[in-house]
Amino acid sequence: MKAKASFILVMLLFGSIGLFVKNINLSSSEIALFRGAIGSLFLIGASFFIRQKFNFKTTKRNLLFLVISGTAMGFNWIFLFEAYQYTTISNATLSYYFAPVFVMVLAPFLLREKWTLKKGFSIVIALVGLFLVVQPDAGLINQSYNHPIGIAFGLLAAGLYASVILINKFIKDLSDYETTVMQLSIASIILFPYVAFTEKMNYTNLGMQSIILVLVLGIIHTGFAYLLYFSSMKKLKGQTIGVLSYIDPISAVVMAAIILSESMSAVQMVGGIFILGSTLISEVTIRKPKGNKRFVGE
Repeated sequence: MKAKASFILVMLLFGSIGLFVKNINLSSSEIALFRGAIGSLFLIGASFFIRQKFNFKTTKRNLLFLVISGTAMGFNWIFLFEAYQYTTISNATLSYYFAPVFVMVLAPFLLREKWTLKKGFSIVIALVGLFLVVQPDAGLINQSYNHPIGIAFGLLAAGLYASVILINKFIKDLSDYETTVMQLSIASIILFPYVAFTEKMNYTNLGMQSIILVLVLGIIHTGFAYLLYFSSMKKLKGQTIGVLSYIDPISAVVMAAIILSESMSAVQMVGGIFILGSTLISEVTIRKPKGNKRFVGE
């Protein structure tokens, strides 16, 4: 019961990320950089307390895949955070949950997995769901939003996260914890020169609210959440994890509606159900990859 409660807490934390990102007065790339840096430092520090060892020889053998996946993870966050700025949290989250669908599409080409009728059916359902979510007459009247661009950013983020899932298939003999720490660290290292080149990086006038929210995002939503995720996942069955994982997108939509007064039309709700339903099918049909073994949200 304790493991279930811990996992539910992790999903609620993931679901609330959009609320924090929307109120941080930094660019998406800067938020991604600080999230990765703070999160990786937290997990490295925590490894001394939980006696988590790192196999550097094994890490070196997997370095190429870790660099590629870590880079994809960093830019995946940038696109996701951009999606939050251009559209509602609901639209961004549902677009992001297209990642398992991308995995289903690419797996036969990259992993030589066989196409099945069930996979094809789930892809069609997801596409129909996306079409319903993107409807222009959804009643989302907000002049500051550009929903098509926001949803496009969400899909780009989903594509990059799907690449992380697929690349992790090729990472051998590293634990989930080691893989995540390396990916977060590499994401930070890669994003630093990118941010330095594209942003002014002048934080003298950064408000206290943004500083606190960035710290919460890095420590609580990333370091603590992943630490709790790994510890609880070991005590839960795969089917239980799969079902509880849907608390993430559902809670994101609910919290956005309650706190930000975001609304979804009935058509969009049906579309969201279609998208999440397609990912449920993918959970059943796709064998989980090693390292970040399932789609765990933001």
